Amino acid sequence: MKILTAAQTRQLDQATMRAQHITSVELMERAAGALAEWFYGAFPHERGEILVLCGPGNNGGDGLALARLLHNAGYAVRVALLPTAHPSADWQHNRQHLPGGVPVAELAADALPALAPGALVVDALFGTGLARPLAGLAAAVAAHLHQARARVVAVDLPSGLLADGPQPDPGAPVVRADYTLSFGLPKLAFLLPQNAEYVGEWHVLDIGLDQGFIDQAATPWHFTPLHDASVALPRRARFGYKNTFGHALLLAGSRGKMGAAVLSAGACLRGGAGLLTAHIPGGGYDIFQTTRPEAMCLTDAQANFISELPDLGPYQAVGIGPGLGQEDATRAVLAQLLRTATVPLVIDADALNLLGAHRELLALLPPNTVLTPHIGEFTRLTEKAHDDYHRLDLLREFAQKYRCVVVLKGAYTAVGAPDGQVYFNSTGNPGMGTGGSGDVLTGLVLALRADQRLGPLHAARLAVLAHGHAGDLAAAATGEAGLIASDLVAHIGPALQALTE
Repeated sequence: MKILTAAQTRQLDQATMRAQHITSVELMERAAGALAEWFYGAFPHERGEILVLCGPGNNGGDGLALARLLHNAGYAVRVALLPTAHPSADWQHNRQHLPGGVPVAELAADALPALAPGALVVDALFGTGLARPLAGLAAAVAAHLHQARARVVAVDLPSGLLADGPQPDPGAPVVRADYTLSFGLPKLAFLLPQNAEYVGEWHVLDIGLDQGFIDQAATPWHFTPLHDASVALPRRARFGYKNTFGHALLLAGSRGKMGAAVLSAGACLRGGAGLLTAHIPGGGYDIFQTTRPEAMCLTDAQANFISELPDLGPYQAVGIGPGLGQEDATRAVLAQLLRTATVPLVIDADALNLLGAHRELLALLPPNTVLTPHIGEFTRLTEKAHDDYHRLDLLREFAQKYRCVVVLKGAYTAVGAPDGQVYFNSTGNPGMGTGGSGDVLTGLVLALRADQRLGPLHAARLAVLAHGHAGDLAAAATGEAGLIASDLVAHIGPALQALTE
């Protein structure tokens, strides 16, 4: 699913009207109908009055049309308008068709609408057409909504928030929505932490926008829904066997961090690797063999950390990093791996920290390596970002420069590709913010990279999607607060089954 800019979104509306031979009023009626259907499902028994705030443009026109539909469906509705001498034509059309039974008032700075705590308000002041901060009366309304603790439903975009870039004035008011209802496609702003307090829970409403325009639109931003055919797991051949599905090597663990190796190995096994060999510190042998009997185990000469690189000949993919530690000898192993590996690599955790501390090693990264940093690890590899949009720029630049796939972990995990494209993930929940969750993802990526049917980007995107889905399945069983990393391992099988072709 593509993510378009505000300008492209306006072009998409025009393309839809041309391709489908409909007027802008008819398209607006579709949008209002989709909004109303969402309201009927979300607030089927709303007894209080719904305040619809309407600006002077087409976002306000959507609000006026919605007010009419809600009124006709039996909801108590009142409308408040931003004063304007030049409303849009579609606004005027819907203002004229608003039933007489809907109270309408004009907003004023000295007479803002009275709102009881928890009042339900529709924000249809400004949508994607606004390119400047809220000021004057509009800013006062945004502040009033926040102070009143109103429940706010934003139409297409919370007023004052830009769709695809940072706020020009970070201190300017922005409407804080509990729900944001976007038409056709998500907005880039929805996916970034700095906007979470404004966007709330967001939903995409289908209004039949022109798919031909969307297919041709150029954008680096994409959103991957749960059942995306482009990242499905291929079915296994009837006569496949363990050597068919790849032999993975995992270099992981150090004293006090053998749990990371165990979790990562478990995810690799559950992720479908035909064979797994783990190279671990000598002192971790009993722990690993007891907890992961399905895996083979090589032990290092050092008891507490890894100091040797085994022969890479038998393996189809190598993962390194979970619980690894940052000893000098371990850094030398990482450097040797980067210089000699001819099979796909997956790099995480302390291996990333070693790269960040010794950036000369970045030049040794083989093309199509998959790196799985969280924000802190990514900052060590690059620089401190000014904001979340700048961090996305850094992600694209890094992936293109080093011809690698970068999995920037977090809510809506962003997968950066060597061609500059970025794919945001749709699955997962806050319960996954727990120790070991990243180690599980590393093992899953490793299993899918050992599967010779999958390329690096496909494997990374599928792993992220399945990892998040496993988290959602686990949270349904344990609750978010009770979720631990081993729960993710246990649910990888069902998650991958749901994503299999």
